[in-house]
Amino acid sequence: MSRKVRLLILIVVCAVAITVSTVYVLESRSRHAGAARSVPLLSQTSRATIEDGARIVFEHTGLGSDFGRVAMVSLDHPGGQRAMTDTSCERVTATDSLQLCLSADRGMLTTYAATVTGPDGRADLPLPGIPNRARLSPDGRYAATTSFVSGDSYAAASFSTRTMITDLETGASTDLEEYELVHQDQPIRPVDRNFWGVTFVPQNTSRFFATVAWRGETWLVEGDIEDRQMKTVRADAECPSISPDGRSLVYKKRAERTPGDWRLVRLDLQYGVETLLAETRSVDDQVEWLDEEHVIYGIPREGDQAAITDVYVLPVDGVGEPVLLIEQAWSPTVVTSGT
Repeated sequence: MSRKVRLLILIVVCAVAITVSTVYVLESRSRHAGAARSVPLLSQTSRATIEDGARIVFEHTGLGSDFGRVAMVSLDHPGGQRAMTDTSCERVTATDSLQLCLSADRGMLTTYAATVTGPDGRADLPLPGIPNRARLSPDGRYAATTSFVSGDSYAAASFSTRTMITDLETGASTDLEEYELVHQDQPIRPVDRNFWGVTFVPQNTSRFFATVAWRGETWLVEGDIEDRQMKTVRADAECPSISPDGRSLVYKKRAERTPGDWRLVRLDLQYGVETLLAETRSVDDQVEWLDEEHVIYGIPREGDQAAITDVYVLPVDGVGEPVLLIEQAWSPTVVTSGT
């Protein structure tokens, strides 16, 4: 085969590849536009009507130009009008005075950022990978961030996370892998350990709960920032969230289900009793407590609206069923006066 013929074949192959790619992009855009048109627009209001009162802060997931923007609704009327902000996040959490935003700039070279904003301005925190989990301590002293640095899902056969706790008073950040890990009264240091899903104890925010995994098993750990130590508490617990009174945790549990399929359970910290909650769908989220009797969390839709999530509310007594609370929403945080 002559050089001229080979060059001609190469040109034809490239032309076909470009044509196929163009058709795919156009069809993808058409599907996305069709899905966006099928999603109803939600009523909006000004920030001033909501941001000074008790509220729920979340990421708006309605398809369109506002996708990913931080929004808020009144705590008294979560299904009512929402106020949009100019900030876009992939995970957001807030107190009455602070907001922690994990974001990704997906350009030619994807970059990630974790930013805390408040009355004293803006602070950038370490975020080495794909945004995943975020928490602020109730007193605003500490910020916790989790990112995937390898893999993109807890359901993957292999993944690696990086979880950092930052003291917002000093600006010092610590990787949880630097803490001593105690399992069955013995310090251990497995090479494949991963940490994620920090939740701060409201009554003493230097204490926290989180998840650690090694050798294919997950454990609930209780940690102390001042002691730089964590101790395993019980197996098969992921993404814990502690109740406002500090007496209960809700987390996701795999049990005998397949990877990537979790059930929510409540753990009574005093008696060590687990209660299976009445949400039968898999929940891949770190729940937020709405009050002492209910938690809220995101659930993705199906089909061509799979990019949209809605926030549901669920009683923690194991009896009541989930109810839609906020449409087109993700990563909710309850903000009440003084938090």
